[in-house]
Amino acid sequence: MKSLIPILLVFTLFTSCAFKSITRTKDLTYLESSSDLPEKQLNIFAPKKAQNAPVLIFIHGGSWNKGRKEIYDFMGSRLARRGVVTVIIDYPLAPDYLVPAMEKASARSVQWVQENIANYGGDPDQIYVSGHSAGGHLAALVAIKEEPWQELGIQNPLKGAILNDPAGLDWYWFLTERKEKYNAEDNYDAFTDKPEVWKEYSPIYFLGGKEIPLLLMEGEKTYPGIRLTVERFIKEAEEKGTDLTYSFYPKTKHIPMITQYFWTWSKGYKDVLGFVKKE
Repeated sequence: MKSLIPILLVFTLFTSCAFKSITRTKDLTYLESSSDLPEKQLNIFAPKKAQNAPVLIFIHGGSWNKGRKEIYDFMGSRLARRGVVTVIIDYPLAPDYLVPAMEKASARSVQWVQENIANYGGDPDQIYVSGHSAGGHLAALVAIKEEPWQELGIQNPLKGAILNDPAGLDWYWFLTERKEKYNAEDNYDAFTDKPEVWKEYSPIYFLGGKEIPLLLMEGEKTYPGIRLTVERFIKEAEEKGTDLTYSFYPKTKHIPMITQYFWTWSKGYKDVLGFVKKE
């Protein structure tokens, strides 16, 4: 029996998802340069020979002023090996652009995916959006608000949203009530110093109970600004009857909420894949 153990281990490795073939298509332009928006690209990771596979669009974090899509190639590859066509986008960053431009770009990326993802094996009727930190905020905006879709003249094509330790869910309250304690004005480069902008781009004020299903993942040891606004968001979602699933990560800090995706056995993958399968 002992002699079989090495053979079984090798067999398990070579038949695991880590060795499944995928295709990578990079730097596809989804947003053309215009008077108010810059040109932006996305990367696509797909299971080889995929057909009508679920699609996940990922929006990176970085306090709305830094980050780039290439950092998350590892996550795109791992999700593709688990059967999900994964799209990772770049978007306009502060201080050159403000949060309204970021919201527009995020919505445009979803529109592009709906129109083109079938060419890469994805199902345009099974599109999910996700983001970490500032990216979680942008994912929440396009998942919840109607205005971005009205501007594009289309119905919201998303089937669900996965918010990973999201920032900014109630930035109006946070920047108004807690800015002195937590140096919240550091985010003025993206949100300006205008309270009306803070409120217009705080997803909590657009909850109505009819939005698409949401999965909210929170680390126990995340930043106070995230913890406090997530708490307010969950309470408001419960009062409005929003379809919200909450997943708590004990002893987990903010950055490990995204770096956990280096390991395919992480709770993060279980949550994401379970949500996609359920919906």
